[in-house]
Amino acid sequence: MTRLDVIGNVSRDVTRYPDHRGGARLGGAALLVALAAARAGRPAAPVCVLGGDLAHLPQAPGFDRIDWSAHGPAEGPSTRFDLEYDLRGELVAVRSDYGVADRLTQHALAHVNRHPGSQYHVCCRRPLDTGAVLNRLVHHGAAFSVDFFLPSAEDMIRAATPWLSRAGTVFVNAAEYRLLRSITDTAALPHIVVTDGPRAARVWAFGQQVASVVPPPRPPREVSGAGDTLAGTFLAHRSQGAPPARALAEAVAAAACYVAAPSLPIPAPRRA
Repeated sequence: MTRLDVIGNVSRDVTRYPDHRGGARLGGAALLVALAAARAGRPAAPVCVLGGDLAHLPQAPGFDRIDWSAHGPAEGPSTRFDLEYDLRGELVAVRSDYGVADRLTQHALAHVNRHPGSQYHVCCRRPLDTGAVLNRLVHHGAAFSVDFFLPSAEDMIRAATPWLSRAGTVFVNAAEYRLLRSITDTAALPHIVVTDGPRAARVWAFGQQVASVVPPPRPPREVSGAGDTLAGTFLAHRSQGAPPARALAEAVAAAACYVAAPSLPIPAPRRA
């Protein structure tokens, strides 16, 4: 089975909710998409840059199912996000310190040049130069999918638009879907997976709805990363031949389990 190479960040996050949920956790779309894909049976590798504070992560217990051969080490702090949510799980504020992720674009371009035959998922979030990466993937004829992050979605969708019709799947939430429809012709896109919190997730193929799944009613402990978990699981099942409806059902179930489970702790470095 072809490995899924996930271009994006691995980060140290703090999440905050009005009811005092949240706290420090390990995050980043590259990590969470790759981890979900691996749990669903597809080999996956984060194409990321790790700072010194997370340099030990590839050797940490529980992360050995991921292929870490595509990461790049760098001196300096890893990416950090401070994410504030309301009680409905909607993101209301984000503060970012990209740290060593300012080197992600060059690292990703070099990786694509070395592995043009891989299959890719691109997490279209700052500080990645989305246009440069997608252009390189299309130049090599690589298969790829994409997702977005609402605070930067409008800019990133505009940057990605020239290449979106070549993406196998575009993952968006409901607000990002509205932006997508206002910027590009969604009927020209092979598959769009649209999530909407506790409401039905849907798959659209060339403008036609082909699947719809309502998440099970589980009280969320942590919503940050649910979309990444859904994307990685969906891509894994599609790569194994599952039709969109089956892949969406598996992905929604995995995301529901994720939001009800404890957050990923930041592993402590091993003692010498």
